[in-house]
Amino acid sequence: MPQPPALTAEQRQAALEKAAKVRRERAEVKERLKMGSLTLAQLLSQAESDETVGKMKVVSVLESLPGLGKVKARRLMAAVGIAESRRLQGLGAKQRADLLEQTASR
Repeated sequence: MPQPPALTAEQRQAALEKAAKVRRERAEVKERLKMGSLTLAQLLSQAESDETVGKMKVVSVLESLPGLGKVKARRLMAAVGIAESRRLQGLGAKQRADLLEQTASR
């Protein structure tokens, strides 16, 4: 198994701070989805330009939507044809449209 790269203490600290910042931003986005202050359509358009949002997994975003839990989110992804490992920036135009259509009826 390969070893992680050797980092100086300063590089390691900077990487840890960057990772913590990204986790906070993603948690904030998911919270805004839960509260309804951010729609899925807005999030998908934001994912095109924002790398932090674009690297979020589709399943975690769907689970954050009101009324969708783990089971319903996975069923929706299967119906649309999205793999569980897919991230927002990797969705195709048809997959985005299908997701928006399916979630709009809820």
